[in-house]
Amino acid sequence: MRWRFPYILLLLILVALSSVQAHQGQTLTIAAAANLKTAMDVLGPAFEARHPGTRLQVSLGASGSLVAQIQQGAPFDVFLAADADFPARLVAAGLVSGPSFPYATGRLVLWVRRDLGLAPDKDGLRVLLDPAVKRVSMGNPALAPFGRSAETALKAAGLYEAVKAKLVFGENIAQAAQYLQTGAAEAGFISSPQVLAPVLVGGLAWTVPQDLYPVQKQCGVLLKRSAQPALAAAFRAYLLSSEAQATLARLGFGAP
Repeated sequence: MRWRFPYILLLLILVALSSVQAHQGQTLTIAAAANLKTAMDVLGPAFEARHPGTRLQVSLGASGSLVAQIQQGAPFDVFLAADADFPARLVAAGLVSGPSFPYATGRLVLWVRRDLGLAPDKDGLRVLLDPAVKRVSMGNPALAPFGRSAETALKAAGLYEAVKAKLVFGENIAQAAQYLQTGAAEAGFISSPQVLAPVLVGGLAWTVPQDLYPVQKQCGVLLKRSAQPALAAAFRAYLLSSEAQATLARLGFGAP
């Protein structure tokens, strides 16, 4: 019976190799909220390194726009939203495999040009009333969860009507940040990871107090029509791992 152990060992090696080969040459398509750009630039290559031969194809956009694409048949494997509501819509429509899963908490930030001489850390949202602030950028509340949170915060602070004429809307939080980068707006609402962008580091960033808007729990789902269900599940497991969570925390996300 001496042959039994080498045979079992060989069998285990073959099973392991077949598991690795199963993922080689596969592409995993991920629809991700725009505030995940920096995170996916780090997490994507790390996941690919764990699964040699696998390629991540990431489409960034407003959560609402991505949901519309999924409902119209877009061939995504995984959807990572900036809130819990948009994934819930896909669950209700029967388009997902399994329940939604929280992977992070989003943090709303007010960014103001430094050369304006304003002090958001002292005056908070009231700096938006200053005449020097002519335009305030934010994501479209109907499509972008961070835009909805910004609108909620302004209303909770009693400032929405006074600031409404200054608001300029981007389709998503990334476009809202672009308005700040190009000087099209003097102030704007973005997410905490975007503050780390080199072109925005020179401004003043103030984290909007959590009591002004509901906790923005960011959730994801695995899509039922996925062509790579096993690989999608592997990505979910990685996203919830201590390694990926540490990366998200370093980039300014809160714990799920």
